[in-house]
Amino acid sequence: MEKTTVVLKKLSLWQVTIIGIAYMTPMTVFDTFGIVSGVTQGRVPLAYLLALAAMLLTAWSYARFSRESEHSGSAYSYTAESCGPRSGFFVGWCALLDYLLLPLINVLLAALYLNALIPSVPYTVWVVVAAALVTLVNCFRIRILANLSLVFVFAPVLLMLVFIYLVIKDLSLLQGTAGASQIWSIQPLWQAHQDLMPLIAGASLLCFSFLGFDAVTTLSSETKTPKKTIPRAVILTTLTGGLIFFSAAWFIQLYFPTNARFLHPDEALPEIVLYVGGALFQSIFLVGQIMNTAASGLASHASASRLLYIMGKDNIFPRKYFGTFHAKYGTPVFSVLFVGAISLSAVFLNLAQVLSLISFGALVAFTAVNFSVFMKFYVKQQQRRGFKNKFLNLFLPLISVSSILFLWINLDLAALTFGCTWFAIGFLLYCYKRIKKQSIAITSSY
Repeated sequence: MEKTTVVLKKLSLWQVTIIGIAYMTPMTVFDTFGIVSGVTQGRVPLAYLLALAAMLLTAWSYARFSRESEHSGSAYSYTAESCGPRSGFFVGWCALLDYLLLPLINVLLAALYLNALIPSVPYTVWVVVAAALVTLVNCFRIRILANLSLVFVFAPVLLMLVFIYLVIKDLSLLQGTAGASQIWSIQPLWQAHQDLMPLIAGASLLCFSFLGFDAVTTLSSETKTPKKTIPRAVILTTLTGGLIFFSAAWFIQLYFPTNARFLHPDEALPEIVLYVGGALFQSIFLVGQIMNTAASGLASHASASRLLYIMGKDNIFPRKYFGTFHAKYGTPVFSVLFVGAISLSAVFLNLAQVLSLISFGALVAFTAVNFSVFMKFYVKQQQRRGFKNKFLNLFLPLISVSSILFLWINLDLAALTFGCTWFAIGFLLYCYKRIKKQSIAITSSY
């Protein structure tokens, strides 16, 4: 493998956006609907609007930084640039937890779905097959990933449109004119008795569906005109994902005002599509769900390997292995293989275990990027004069951090415990690297 840091910049705006949307896993709205509907008392669409508003504030901070910064690497690079390398290391280390867990989750889900379709093949075999295929695709040039992501995103979105058509048709047949008018009612948004805290709790659960905009910023080094493309892709990814989530949630909530019809509200997807479209549509939808998981798996694997590459370039991890691009394929092949190896641990884990751990790194990254906007523009560059500068550089980051505070309050205890343990490991690694660096400096002085 020839080691080089020369990268061909190939990705366009729509390709970067598609990868971001694929990372967000659009059909996750069906997976989480029963859970969030129970928490919000039947107001999932409104919870998505609140989550979108909160995430747009943070997405704006990411877009602002990507427009000004020379570096890719998401929260890691932005924090290092504005708050110093030490802060950047710890933020990058915490964010890496999420980046490594998401490909693992997608391999786990793909294996579960494939095992349900073809139970004669053992689950362990499906884990190996899913991890191997996603790793193989990510070894090749990023344009191949972008084109595959387009196919894997388009098919599930098409199935969602068919689902919406079936809901409209069914409501019209069941209730006549009243059913048709019900589609345009505000029932999924507003009811007689509104409680704010359940909505906030539901929005907290849904915010992590928007993680795609964070992953987009790791693709700067492989994007045409990154200072122009990445900020637009960040906002487009967030808005497009929000529109997809809200639209699907609206029609699901119309058809299922409460969870009363679900036998298993925590795993409501099979029941939702069975009630609306029948057994055949349920089977087709499951295939679409596998494609949706594949799209997310490809995108999350790419983002994780790029973050490892960026941290490798900065010698946080051995540059010889992590900080190089393959001369022929134009990808960080060693980092890609490393993420693939981590994904194989899905053989030993279950979905509940991994899902409970994934929030910590995202919250650290979101908080750090909003604070970094304040540090860079308000403190370091002293852009303080006038209402516009005060709003963009002081008040808006403060509002963004305040919105994320609600997510911290609702953080799962297991995620907090595991996250703190991961942070402690990072602290030991940082101390080791510091001691090693000082030893080398003392040795070289003699």
